[in-house]
Amino acid sequence: MKKTILIIDDEPAILRSMSDIFSDEGYNVICAEDGSQALSLLEKETPDLIFLDIWLPDSDGLKLLPGLKKEHPQVPIIMISGHGTIETAVQATKMGAFDFIEKPLSLDKLVITAGNALALSRLQEENLRLKKQYSENRLLGNSEAIVLLREQLRVVAPTDGWVLIIGESGTGKELVAREIHRLSKRHEQPFVSINCAAIADDQIEAELFGYEKGAFPGAERRRKGKFELGNGGTIFLDKISTLTRSAQERVLKVLEESAFTRLGGDRPIPIDVRILAATSRDLESESENGRFNRKLFLKLNILPIPVPPLRARSDDIPLLAEFFLGNYFKNHGGVTKHLAPEVLEQFSAYQWPGNVRELKNLMERLSIMCSSELIQIGDLPPYLRENTPAAADADHRWQELFATDLLAEAAKKFEKLFIADKLAQNNWNISRTAAAIGMNRRNLHRKINTLNITRTD
Repeated sequence: MKKTILIIDDEPAILRSMSDIFSDEGYNVICAEDGSQALSLLEKETPDLIFLDIWLPDSDGLKLLPGLKKEHPQVPIIMISGHGTIETAVQATKMGAFDFIEKPLSLDKLVITAGNALALSRLQEENLRLKKQYSENRLLGNSEAIVLLREQLRVVAPTDGWVLIIGESGTGKELVAREIHRLSKRHEQPFVSINCAAIADDQIEAELFGYEKGAFPGAERRRKGKFELGNGGTIFLDKISTLTRSAQERVLKVLEESAFTRLGGDRPIPIDVRILAATSRDLESESENGRFNRKLFLKLNILPIPVPPLRARSDDIPLLAEFFLGNYFKNHGGVTKHLAPEVLEQFSAYQWPGNVRELKNLMERLSIMCSSELIQIGDLPPYLRENTPAAADADHRWQELFATDLLAEAAKKFEKLFIADKLAQNNWNISRTAAAIGMNRRNLHRKINTLNITRTD
């Protein structure tokens, strides 16, 4: 979406030249010749950036500034003047102006300053969004599995090492990535999340690395990619196994050279980002059979973090369920609902194949559909009302995964338990299991033998 810039100046030549340059840069531009006209425009539209002249026919820009900041606190304001002094510039910045530019105006400086102001505004919005997300989507739980996971994150987060987050769908891999970023030395810098599976193969490199004007048909102007927008911060590549081989190679090159080029460009752009990646697939097998870049896998796998499924942390289910119920009503209004004890017992007996995401979606459904404040067995969907076998054995096996302090050992245990569970789900049909987890049949046989997996696991 195009950003909108409001220019408030009484000189027609200034309005015309600034409007032309920013329109060419891809912005929407609206103009006002005095303070009253600007206030009228602001009643109808909120711009992303304001240029405000100090000397206006009907008012003083410095007198307008406090009111504009009060009504539009998130909008950066750049002061411009042909009669500026150092004292005026200092006064303007103390009153909340982003910057002060003297006339005659340098068009290059205008564009650069506007870009800096919008980038800072975007970072501030991102930080507010991340704080809100963190308050609503924390790594909740007191089970042994989640306590040990948080301890692993505490150790890994302060480093700059690349991390591979491994877990079933719905276990909260992005939450783990956000927690690593929050605890890292980059926590005040951008966190850029990319769902690799949601971007078409022919667009992924443009999305990640940006492009120059004319790089391909339809590239009408330069565009920054996710890596450039996340410079200094953290890049989270979710579902990394779906990246094209070409994109995998370019990501690896970023790691090796700390630089990249936009599509259609030839100038290396220095970059400083930390990569966090997530997958539910066996990347080692994918790399061995040529479907994933082997070098990239080895770089990522230096710090593997396995995320436990919900069935391995059933003690956390009551806390999570009540949190999701309360959070829904905090955002949508109404009275918070609660779960009857027998409902929680049923939840503990259920396997939760969709993990925490399934529980969250169910709580939202019950919040909407249940008329009573107390949710009872009869309010549950049929598949949850039926008796299901307890998952005590599964819980015990998965909790063993977190009994080690060594990441490599935990990753090996996770791999064994993951394959054993998938084999059980497919009645030990090797071909069907191999297809389900994206592994070559021969490699699956080798894994079963190497990891000593039996039907009792």
